[in-house]
Formats: sequence, structure tokens, C-alpha cells
Amino acid sequence: MNIIGIIPARFGSTRFPGKPLADIDGKTMIQRVYEQSVKCSRLSRVIIATDDERIFNHVVEFGGHAIMSSPQHQSGTDRCAEIIGKDESVKWDAVINIQGDEPFIHPEQIDLLCSCFDQPDTKIATLVKKITSTDELFNHNNVKVVVNKRGEAIYFSRSPIPYNRNFPEQDWLKYSTYYKHIGIYGYRSDVLVEIATLSKTNLEITESLEQLRWIENGYVIKAEVTSLESIAIDTPDDLLKIKTNV
Repeated sequence: MNIIGIIPARFGSTRFPGKPLADIDGKTMIQRVYEQSVKCSRLSRVIIATDDERIFNHVVEFGGHAIMSSPQHQSGTDRCAEIIGKDESVKWDAVINIQGDEPFIHPEQIDLLCSCFDQPDTKIATLVKKITSTDELFNHNNVKVVVNKRGEAIYFSRSPIPYNRNFPEQDWLKYSTYYKHIGIYGYRSDVLVEIATLSKTNLEITESLEQLRWIENGYVIKAEVTSLESIAIDTPDDLLKIKTNV
């Protein structure tokens, strides 16, 4: 199967301008993401898609592959869709959208997501991880996911879902299984092109989660469970969380 990994990287983050070029023990964040991604056995190619020449030039300097993309994109999904449309000479079976702010993404997680497309009925896929602490459950920065018996995500929310009306909040994890979303996506190439044309929906606007747009439009999202943790860097303060991993 011909699968491409695309790492969207924009310079103008509201909470952390220039985030892809942030230094982490002598290497930039984007270089660390790229180096982890190219370790994946299932990816035929890895590309960094950026809207900024500083990022583009830096990627070239460390020997990575980069492509300039439009600064108008609202999401990484839109940026990925543009990239696969630039070169129609290559037919990609699936596209993996790798978050550019997770410098210690596990190659095994990316390969796990790729394996979802061994099933011909998988159109969109993502990863989820079981929540093990109450603090994690009630942290609104962690997106929660409800998964059905077929392993499909049926709703995403920043609130703890499902709501367990029968027990106090501190006991919810004893009686129900909760999952948090690991923000890496995979799409069939034709499906990626389709969802990039969809207009924003009410649920997406309400929760500020683009994957709800896909669900509202009838797309099924396969949710594969991973046991590996993933750390996203949203603000400069978040860099403090990863010092022990370097």
C-alpha cells in the first residue's frame, strides 16, 4: 500500500508563534517530528507542508522534504489535501496527517494508524488512548471520544463523555471506560479530497473540533486504541513537560 505521511507546519500559531522552529535540546520541534516519522515502516514518503519560507529552508537544511502550501488553510487536513493534489503523477492510497507539535510521536503509533487501511472499508482513521486518571478526564485540553462496538468514533468532545449520572465524578473511571483522542489522522486519498470541500457544521463550531464535521456529514471514523502516550506542545510552557523525554 502506498501511504504518504504529511506534517503540516505553520509559523503563525496564536498561542506559540514560530512553534515548529522551537529548540528542544539542540533540535527544532519540526525536525524531531520528521525524524520520528521517517522511522515508520509503513510510510512510503514523509513531507513537511508549510506556509513559511523560514520553516521550508530549515527543513531543507537538515535534509528533510518540504513543500510550500497556501497560508489560507484553516486546518492541517486542508493543507494535506492541497499537497496530494500538487503531484497527480503519484497515486497515494492513504494519507497520514502527523501533528507537527508532537516531537516525540512514536513511530509505532503511525504504523498502527497505517494498518487501519489494510481494511478496505476504512475511510478515515485516528487513534485513541484509554484515560487512566481523573485529572486527565476532566482536563478540557484533552479531547474525549466515545467509541462504538465496531471500533468507530461516534462523538468527540472537550467535556468528559459519556456523562455518568449514577456515580460521583471521582468514581467515573471505576465504572466506565473513557478514551482521549490522539490527534493523528489517516484518510483514503479520495476521501481526504471530499472532506476538504465540506463546509463547517454546527457541532464543529460548537466544540471547535473539525472531525465533528466529518461525522455530521456521515463519514465513519475508525478509532484504533493505542497504549502509547503522546505529548502535544501548544504553548511555550508546555516545553517544560517534555524535558525528561529528551
